Amino acid sequence: MASMTTTNPTPEELVADFMLLLDLQPRGGDLFIGRKHPEGLGRVFGGQAVAQALGAARRTVAEDRRTHSLHAYFLRPGTDELPIEFRVKRDLDGSSFSNRRVVASQNGQPILNLTASFQTHQEGLHHQAAQMPDVAPPEDLRSDNEVRREVAAQLPDGPMKTLLLRPRPIDIRSVEPRTWMDPQQREPKAHCWFRTVACLPDYRPIHRAILAYTSDYQLLGTAMQPHGLSLHKGEVKAASLDHAIWFHDDFRADEWLLYATDSPWSGLSRGFGRGQIFSRDGRLVASVAQEGMIRPVKPKG
Repeated sequence: MASMTTTNPTPEELVADFMLLLDLQPRGGDLFIGRKHPEGLGRVFGGQAVAQALGAARRTVAEDRRTHSLHAYFLRPGTDELPIEFRVKRDLDGSSFSNRRVVASQNGQPILNLTASFQTHQEGLHHQAAQMPDVAPPEDLRSDNEVRREVAAQLPDGPMKTLLLRPRPIDIRSVEPRTWMDPQQREPKAHCWFRTVACLPDYRPIHRAILAYTSDYQLLGTAMQPHGLSLHKGEVKAASLDHAIWFHDDFRADEWLLYATDSPWSGLSRGFGRGQIFSRDGRLVASVAQEGMIRPVKPKG
């Protein structure tokens, strides 16, 4: 993972390293190793663990079966200093569907459980009730990377500044202004466009893995919006608890996708978030749901 820590990697280098991160190393049977990727905060990003676990399950399924859903539970925080071991159980290979269970472990302890389902392509009834939100197009929005650089310029040297300045393989453009360090209370709804910064191969599992990775962004942040608390200022402790994705239609992760999120409820130190992901032409290509821990941190002294 050299390029993603290089000062000025090209977009192509960033995406090549990103695909390497998601490309697991086989260890015989149904055991795979996911490469480590230091984030700068010492822990594994949840989207990385989900995407790698999906990749492990995908490697044990026939090529003609497409991922249509996954359900994951985050059990323990993973460390970004170690690779992750993924062990797959083949629960079902039916005439139309396959089902896999994956346990992700570090140091002999499970950090994530994931179940994924795969289906052969079949035509059937179709409707789409959800309409794509009418928001500003990505060309009219600033990249979150640009906003991060402005925030980082106001911070002292340290892990947070390094994290904000790290080059990223996914270009995210928030419709509503980002206020990481000084959030204002607002309705629990958010929208952002995203795509990789360079082109991807014409291989469906790569695009679905990248959507799975990116889907872990924004949901907990949306649940915190009504409370005006900043994760980056240490005002709240947050972590994903469980995560689900349903893939409805084909898409490309190197073309703009709109991620619309809302949070209908929070309480009991948890927040619930929902997401809908649309292609540029208005197709609903995936739905997401997540619950996470949101625990206010009392100021010291």
